[in-house]
Amino acid sequence: MVRRGKEPAKGTLDLPGGFVDMDEDAEEGMLREIEEETGLRLQKPQYLFSIPNLYEYSGMTIHTLDLFFRLDVEDDCNATAADDAADAMWLPLNKLDHTQFGLHSISQAVKRFLSENR
Repeated sequence: MVRRGKEPAKGTLDLPGGFVDMDEDAEEGMLREIEEETGLRLQKPQYLFSIPNLYEYSGMTIHTLDLFFRLDVEDDCNATAADDAADAMWLPLNKLDHTQFGLHSISQAVKRFLSENR
């Protein structure tokens, strides 16, 4: 998890991610964004699901489609907050509370993931 360093929802929990660049596919963009925000270099993304979203950006409401992936990491991976993230951390699934995630689509994704994986 990361803690958002910028608005919207500054200070709340988030999943690392961001916008896909014009020359990337969804997996490349997701891997790049995670590396930018946490320093982690991960592989083998597994698509889970998508959730439509309204995202406030530069004073505008942007319609987005948030894509969610699962990645397996080694036990000794250390995440370091960078870019838009104020903090980076590992949390066990049994400690996650979807209401601590400030963005609606992320909160809904965490809730869905937990209901399908407990």
